[in-house]
Amino acid sequence: MSSHNSDRGTHARRIALLLIGAFAFAASAQAHDFSAGDLVIDHPYAPPTPAGARTGAVYFRSIRNSGHEVDRLLGARTPVAASVEIHRSKMDGNVMQMRAIPAIDLPAGATLRLRHGGDTHVMLLGLKEPLKEGDRFPITLRFEHAGEREVMVWVQQPTAAATEHSH
Repeated sequence: MSSHNSDRGTHARRIALLLIGAFAFAASAQAHDFSAGDLVIDHPYAPPTPAGARTGAVYFRSIRNSGHEVDRLLGARTPVAASVEIHRSKMDGNVMQMRAIPAIDLPAGATLRLRHGGDTHVMLLGLKEPLKEGDRFPITLRFEHAGEREVMVWVQQPTAAATEHSH
């Protein structure tokens, strides 16, 4: 085989490796999930808030418990808010009521979707500044068995599939 053909083959392999690396990087940039023990926390996100808003919310595409025992989300903290609570919303007649709850059960083998428009979310109280589209901030989640895990929350508009839910 001539050195010209060998050089062409080496060049083609390099390009293939670069393309594979680029696709892998793009896929990992889109994948926004974190592990904590047997839990996989998929895509934590927060909707942008209007100027002057004192509250915000964090949602998750899902939290999956691949373990064999129930775990629980017990609480959270973040530097962007004075305090954090877990909230559940429910209709009482024609009025939507939101109440703090002590924990969210994460059953063994189950996947919970905690999306915008659902009944459960993490509430940010005493925001230090508005949450702006495109920003990111850390939140530390505290689980009964998996312990603490810091995850990065992306500030973004919820997808069209989620129903409207205001705070």
